[in-house]
Amino acid sequence: MTATLDPTSGELAVAESLPATTLPTKDPSLRPVPHAKLGGLPLDNRFLTWGARFAALGMAWVITQRLLPWHGLGWFVVVFALCNVLILAVGTAIFDTNVAVADRVAQWTVSSAAVFVFVALGSVIVYVLHKGWPALHHLNFFTHDMSGVSAKDPLTKGGIKHAIAGSAIQIGIASLISLPLGVGTAVFMNEVGGRFAKVVRTVVEAMTALPDILAGLFIYTVWIIAFGQPKSGFAAALAISVMMLPIIARASDVVLRVVPGTLREASYALGASRWATVWNVVLPTARSGLATALILAIARGVGETAPVLITSGNTPFLHLNPFDGVMTSLPLFIFDGARSGQEYAIQRAFGAAAVLLVLVVVLFATARYLARPASNKPTLLRRLRSSAGGFRLRSPLNMRPATAPGSTVMPVTPPASNEGTL
Repeated sequence: MTATLDPTSGELAVAESLPATTLPTKDPSLRPVPHAKLGGLPLDNRFLTWGARFAALGMAWVITQRLLPWHGLGWFVVVFALCNVLILAVGTAIFDTNVAVADRVAQWTVSSAAVFVFVALGSVIVYVLHKGWPALHHLNFFTHDMSGVSAKDPLTKGGIKHAIAGSAIQIGIASLISLPLGVGTAVFMNEVGGRFAKVVRTVVEAMTALPDILAGLFIYTVWIIAFGQPKSGFAAALAISVMMLPIIARASDVVLRVVPGTLREASYALGASRWATVWNVVLPTARSGLATALILAIARGVGETAPVLITSGNTPFLHLNPFDGVMTSLPLFIFDGARSGQEYAIQRAFGAAAVLLVLVVVLFATARYLARPASNKPTLLRRLRSSAGGFRLRSPLNMRPATAPGSTVMPVTPPASNEGTL
């Protein structure tokens, strides 16, 4: 260590011997380790997964075809699933912890359940469309009714026009009746409360498991016998609304509970009444959930057969007046055609079932479209209009001078600002 005199400051500066600076070098023997993706499996786990599947296929074939008399595709799928989860659990336990074993088994169970649901739904749709295609590709199947047509007549005669109209009218009336009553019941149970709300909630939960035949008998006893009204589509709609009402009320009750209480408190703090809070805050917030409740109720009511048979009856004619006369529906037409035993009638029944599936899908899509949350993103039509407007502004025709050639264009001066004046 040496001491030197700094000529500028006149102070002593101590110069210490410091080690030389060295730059780090890259070791060529080290390779970067890739980061595992969230939700992904390492290579050894993927190998175990596919190995367990192939081994389960072999074990399922040996068990169902050689050891036990469990023949058929159903038994093979069940044994394969059990062998797959068993081999997967044992293989994971060899080189991993118990938590990983539970995670893999739970993942396999959830994935298998989802695959089973999709396969079951797809098989039902494909089977119904396949059996009903001989009737679906005839135009008269949608534009004619069954008046003057017997069950033995070919598919070029008759149709389900009367059943489609009857189902649409009955479901529409039932929805108009049950939707406000169900949502009002849910609002009473959540927003009003009180001792009577517990009784209402108990009754709603009990009515959720009400058999459909009891709803039809209730309307038949009260509306037809006690009030002396004839069988009609309106009576069938009343019976369907009895089935839809507890479903809408129960589902709406669950949806309204999810609405944050801070929104209600903020509305009350601004001076809004209870009715204004419910109408302007609670119900718009739960709009998508209420639409889902309506979808569940429609799915329950559109397939009811016994209440319609008791309160309305079956007819082969097109009848559009729901307050007078017998009115049939798609489920009743399917029931009547399937039990007839005639090949053409059974094909018509499967065709009506396919139409019923499409009708439910359309109702579902419409309800989801109407209940979608508000978005700030402009629609496609608005974007196209804005693009067309921008093109017109940038076009050469719009850039021509507004005055004739040779004329003088007077400059336009902006108005004087009044800032600072009284």
